[in-house]
Amino acid sequence: MEHLTLESFKEKVFDFDKNQEWKFEGKLPCIIDFYADWCGPCKMVAPILEELSKEYEGKVNIYKVDTESEQELAGAFGIRSIPSILFCPADGQPQMAQGALPKNTFVQAINDVLLNNKAAE
Repeated sequence: MEHLTLESFKEKVFDFDKNQEWKFEGKLPCIIDFYADWCGPCKMVAPILEELSKEYEGKVNIYKVDTESEQELAGAFGIRSIPSILFCPADGQPQMAQGALPKNTFVQAINDVLLNNKAAE
């Protein structure tokens, strides 16, 4: 799982300096975990995301953003509570979820939001 900085975020997800409107820069849909090392619920989500990154390898990218070291990035998305999880489909608007989600919620969101995989239900 890759940790994004402000620069790599602009290259791989969304360059909000250039674009007012959402424009996804990545090739694969992605999940972005806005977290901090001191956050208990974030620690619960981390192993789930590790598993998902293996299970969906080649289909979905999973990134992490440390809100402590990347405050400008967290600020750009108005992150007030962590973990905040941003689901970015290849086409269409991103969706933000908050809190430590269970794995089945992630799987459902990946299928519904990221892969539009209605057949999997």
